[in-house]
Amino acid sequence: MTKQLTLTKADLIEEVLRITELPRKESETVVETIFDSIIESLQKGEKIEIRGFGSFRTRERRGRVGRNPKTGEKVEVPPKKIPFFKPSKELKDFVNTSETEASAEESSSAAAPASGDAKHS
Repeated sequence: MTKQLTLTKADLIEEVLRITELPRKESETVVETIFDSIIESLQKGEKIEIRGFGSFRTRERRGRVGRNPKTGEKVEVPPKKIPFFKPSKELKDFVNTSETEASAEESSSAAAPASGDAKHS
């Protein structure tokens, strides 16, 4: 079984640092501010929409009667809000297009003649 790579908050900070060449402390502040803004908006019940990426919102879970797995005793589980992410169509397309497909498309479109060039020689 292969181990799946995980992108961490520290990795995101490193990427901001590399691209912007900001000092580490400022790069941390940028990443933390983005996450804090998303969390704060969700706590207020607001929807966050990032074009080309997706949207975040909360969903309501109804209260229910659960069971304690150790004792089997019935336990009242209160209603709660859960965060929910819905990816955009663009993000889904990016995820479902492998890099080999993308590079094959680029090389085939570069090799193809421009529209009508071959017919009118």
